[in-house]
Amino acid sequence: MEQQARSTDATALASFYRREQLHPDKRYLVQPLPGGAIQELSWGEVGEQARRVASYLHSLDLPPRSHVALISKNCAHWIIADLAIWMAGHVSVPLYPNLTADSVKQILEHSEARVVFVGKLDEWEGMRAGVPAQLPRVALPLAPGDPDLLPWQSVLEQHEPLEGTPSPEPDQLATIIYTSGTTGMPKGVMLTFRSMYFSANNCLRLFNISDQDRLLSYLPLCHVAERQFVEIASLLAGETIFFADTLETFQQDMQRARPTVFFGVPRIWVKFHLGVISKINPRLLDLLLKIPLVGPAMSRKVLSGLGLDQIRYAVCGAAPVADSTMAWYQSLGLNIAEVYGMTENCGYSHLGRPKRYKKGWIGLPNPGVECRLSEEGELLVRSAGTMLGYYKEPEKTAETITPEGFLRTGDIGEIDNEGFLRLTGRIKDIFKTSKGKYVAPAPIENLLSAHSRIEQVCVVGNNLPQPLALVQLSEVGNQDAEQHRQELTRGLSQLLEEINAGLARHEQLSCLVVVKDAWAVENGFLTPTLKIKRNVVEATYQDQFEGWSVSGTHVVWQSHD
Repeated sequence: MEQQARSTDATALASFYRREQLHPDKRYLVQPLPGGAIQELSWGEVGEQARRVASYLHSLDLPPRSHVALISKNCAHWIIADLAIWMAGHVSVPLYPNLTADSVKQILEHSEARVVFVGKLDEWEGMRAGVPAQLPRVALPLAPGDPDLLPWQSVLEQHEPLEGTPSPEPDQLATIIYTSGTTGMPKGVMLTFRSMYFSANNCLRLFNISDQDRLLSYLPLCHVAERQFVEIASLLAGETIFFADTLETFQQDMQRARPTVFFGVPRIWVKFHLGVISKINPRLLDLLLKIPLVGPAMSRKVLSGLGLDQIRYAVCGAAPVADSTMAWYQSLGLNIAEVYGMTENCGYSHLGRPKRYKKGWIGLPNPGVECRLSEEGELLVRSAGTMLGYYKEPEKTAETITPEGFLRTGDIGEIDNEGFLRLTGRIKDIFKTSKGKYVAPAPIENLLSAHSRIEQVCVVGNNLPQPLALVQLSEVGNQDAEQHRQELTRGLSQLLEEINAGLARHEQLSCLVVVKDAWAVENGFLTPTLKIKRNVVEATYQDQFEGWSVSGTHVVWQSHD
């Protein structure tokens, strides 16, 4: 019996029980409320609510290990609901908070969800039709008003806290994460308690994280990066989580949290950078940073304004990041570690070490990770973080995991003699020009994104004589376009010539197209983690590619005429 109790220790839920007992009054979750109020929840209060909600789930007499859906933007009660689902012996199925009704219905039916938790949402009216009528619906405290939702407070008042420490076995299914697919049905990645624990626990060791650290949660918790880096890591290490309220309040949320550990996708780091140079001339800033006494003070001022002045570890992942972005932060004294991983391996694969940085390379394999390249150059990785497989998709699982247990990442890469990894593109993103030459767009996009007026880039060229680049300008870039169009055009044309000079002939861009249309999560151009959906961009502008290519102009300004 004692051995059986120990076998369940390697789970995030077991870690939560220990912290709930060790310091029930310590602050854990900090949630902004409507009207500017702030709610702080201790470990004991989180446990009290989770246990009552777990009792409610028990009252439904669901089969063991039923699938329970969770649809909400990030908030404190997202994590409480997740804990309750696990305490009750079930499997959590988080959904992105910006899905259409059809996508909601598709995932709920495919996952065979038995209950739905509904939380903080902007478009619930457009989503609710996708929830089957027979499913019980529970409202988290920040959920939209809806009489069909069972209020959270009613659940708390009507059920006594679940007693004891009900614990799953480590190899039991913990969650099904549906990838933010760009086409067709997203795949349901099955992760166990053991794989999630293994990945988060090893990352904590690499970063030396403790319960004195602070996190800001703003990327979707249903995405593996936020799930592991914020939720699971906090359950293991005891960090305090602050939640962002809205995009408009993000800077205030950063100031309030003053995170000591921060994970950002490349676009977030770029937006921070662009925000700074919109207020101070970049050349002047670079000059000031090099002055012995002035430089350190200026660095502190810039980082403080961004809410990054308390950072011990800064991490970037989920997409390639430009060397120029990394170098800019290094000039401020902030070293960003690049991380690489996938939903299919709990986001756990490679990490840049602060003391072993190599420009242009991501970093070394994490502890417990084996990696190699296939004959085609595809990166293959194997670790205890690897998924069980895709839910109800045995054929896709067999295609993705080799008989030896290596995960096919879909990324083309290089590994040097020290073990450092560099990625050169996604297999599915590589296209062939009409001349029969293959082009990987990611390295070219990174070169273009180094320009201070460019915020987003997508290089295309399938069946075109030469590739071309669609770019979106930053806020300052748009201002320049209105006031100094000719000067900006000359600058972009010069950029194109400089980049083409360093590219192979078949990779050289025919032109840059400055796109006026907004590329956002809401209109389907970006994934929830702000990566460009290449297929959406291509489908939207396909009919104009040929005309742009033969325009004879280095810089083309999109017209809506």
